[in-house]
Amino acid sequence: MDQFSKLLKDYLAQLGELLTLWVQTVAPLLGELGVPEVYREVGALGLLYLLVTLAVAFFILLLLRIGRRKRPLPSRRAEVAPEEEAERAAEEAPVLPAEVPPAPAPNLFERMRAGLAKTQGALVGRLDSLLSGRRVDDELLDDLEELLITADFGMATTRDVIQSLRFRVARGEMSPAALRTALREELRERLRLEAGTLDLERTQPFVIMVVGVNGVGKTTTIGKLARQFTAQGKRVVLGAGDTFRAAAAEQLAIWGERAGVEVIRHGEGADPAAVAFDSAKAALARKAEVMILDTAGRLHTKVNLMEEMKKIRRVLAREIPGAPHETLLVLDATTGQNALTQARLFKEAVEVSGIALTKLDGTAKGGMVVAIGAELGLPVRYVGIGEGVDDLRPFDPDLFVDALFREP
Repeated sequence: MDQFSKLLKDYLAQLGELLTLWVQTVAPLLGELGVPEVYREVGALGLLYLLVTLAVAFFILLLLRIGRRKRPLPSRRAEVAPEEEAERAAEEAPVLPAEVPPAPAPNLFERMRAGLAKTQGALVGRLDSLLSGRRVDDELLDDLEELLITADFGMATTRDVIQSLRFRVARGEMSPAALRTALREELRERLRLEAGTLDLERTQPFVIMVVGVNGVGKTTTIGKLARQFTAQGKRVVLGAGDTFRAAAAEQLAIWGERAGVEVIRHGEGADPAAVAFDSAKAALARKAEVMILDTAGRLHTKVNLMEEMKKIRRVLAREIPGAPHETLLVLDATTGQNALTQARLFKEAVEVSGIALTKLDGTAKGGMVVAIGAELGLPVRYVGIGEGVDDLRPFDPDLFVDALFREP
């Protein structure tokens, strides 16, 4: 214990001598720096404390860095031959599914056939059952007449077709297969008389006025037409002339954005003729090749509708000679005979020049295509066979009949 005390006293004495030497050395230097004499000893001790603190901190950081370097490294894998390494890598590699080439997009015929699937099942399927194992006679023709009527071919059209078939049967014995072929020919012949595509090159801008009751797909039809026309490189202007239905202009504006075309619109409740005027002016100023004008989907009274349409027509004809060049009536095929009634009313009230029949893919009564054209004498311009933009197609009677009667 005495020896420890003696060592401690010697250590403190040496430390005191070192501190005294430090102060005697640093104090004059602080004086040269302008430190007052009363603060020189304290300043020298403070500087020593600061240096010791920095040295300790540096030492601690050095220890931490050395400790990090001495951490054990993961064991190395045993060396293997290159061939074994390659085999092991192949075994450990994830098994990826074989690349499957994208399925080709269905062509127009397949899209038409898919859109007419319900009608084909209801008509052609029942037709084949009707003809199976039977002799072609008056009783069979009566059953066929009933079948065509239930498929919404219309009373007048059905009677005309059956009458033609009776003449064929009267000329000689006919097999069920020959009767099926004769039916196809009769329908094809009538549809060819009803088909008619729009000649957009006839004049510019070519003005299309679209009419129809609410809910038939009028705005969607206009939007799809705009997309198709712009894809063909044509400049298109849309007019939101349905100012009576809430949000009608907004819906048309959305389609306009999708198609990249300008939409002329006024506020809700505005005069449709004013919209027609501004749309015509815009089409001329933009040198548009096609202008499509939406109209109110109403059937109030014939007088009101007629007067409104007459006013719109006068405005369009004053600004663009011969306009509107097409008055396109949009009908919903799923409404069956009601669509035929609408077509009659519109034809009486306005100068309808063509039909766009939508939603054929949603009905088993595709015979409406035949009935409307044959009974009203109006060409079918477009048919809708799906939700896609390309599923609103110019009506092709040969394609229609081939898709309808093709064997499953």
